[in-house]
Amino acid sequence: MGLIILIIWFSLIIGIPFGCFGSYERTLLSVQKQKALFVFGDSLFDPGNNNYINTTTQFQANWSPYGESFFNPPTGRFCDGRIIPDFIAEYAELPLVPSYFEIGKDHFVHGVNFASGGAGCLVETFRGFVIDLKTQLKYFKKVTKDLKNKFGRKKSKQLLSNAVYIFSAGNNDYFNFDATYPKHEYANMVIGNLTSVIKGIYKEGGRKFVILSLGPLGCTPGSRALNFQQGNKSGNCIQQLTTLAKIHNSALPKMLKQLEQKLPGFKYSLFDFFKVASERINNPSKYGFKTSKTACCGTGPFRGIYSCGGKRQVKEYKLCKNVKDYLFFDSGHLTEMVYKQVAELLWNGTVDVIQPYNLKSFFHLPA
Repeated sequence: MGLIILIIWFSLIIGIPFGCFGSYERTLLSVQKQKALFVFGDSLFDPGNNNYINTTTQFQANWSPYGESFFNPPTGRFCDGRIIPDFIAEYAELPLVPSYFEIGKDHFVHGVNFASGGAGCLVETFRGFVIDLKTQLKYFKKVTKDLKNKFGRKKSKQLLSNAVYIFSAGNNDYFNFDATYPKHEYANMVIGNLTSVIKGIYKEGGRKFVILSLGPLGCTPGSRALNFQQGNKSGNCIQQLTTLAKIHNSALPKMLKQLEQKLPGFKYSLFDFFKVASERINNPSKYGFKTSKTACCGTGPFRGIYSCGGKRQVKEYKLCKNVKDYLFFDSGHLTEMVYKQVAELLWNGTVDVIQPYNLKSFFHLPA
């Protein structure tokens, strides 16, 4: 029952608007050397895709104070400002990667963001309210078809093979954990679905994949608030959730190495988001924050009730005075400052957090 309550608070670990592009002729000449970023996953990466689907406000964030540090009006990002793919696009000298529902006719040669707040690797995770990973793959296939129609098979193949494909996926599957399954068996199903989607992108021409491990899921303000309300007045992390994340993370390297062995030209980079997030949660002042337990926006213990902006089931919320002091913006999502630090490590981090390639080298790696 506890996990069900937890789901309602922060089921969305999710990213993005778009820039302008040159003429068709100019695009055609440059497309073979074109850098592109395709984004898949959940609320860590969602740029506002959930604005366009038939869902509830539990799975949206397109109102104030979301976006307040950068976007006006809010875009639907589950953050006070920019999220990880926004910064990666900036470092790669790309426009902001557009939401799938905002790509228009030509706005896909620099990549597309398919991520959806609340989405999981499993189709069953918040079915009917989100764009699950399998459906994100279906949308990607529509984009590749458009690319082939526009530029021809040869040029589109080169663009797709040079592009980088980045994933934040699995978080919501564990917030939505089905306790009728043994933990490892459940994790194998999640990893299996993720593997299937990666293979689907590979079949369409993708070759360079970046996977984020899961963070310490039991240490969000929402988890601490739930623990508090269940009698643990110290507000400690929920170890069951963090254990599930660790089981998932331990399976990722093996899965990626197997794909590398089986699929010619397949390249990957694995980012240790668990380590990076844990370091900041355990020692916030080292990274420029004053608190890692309490959210900037929300209500209840640790502001861990998922009410930021007053548009969800709980209407009451409080907003901090200085968001830069906080690791978490709401009950389950980090602030722009944290996402920028994460993106910097993704871009030029060392092997202790990202391997075998950081994104700076990965973008320039020949397919």
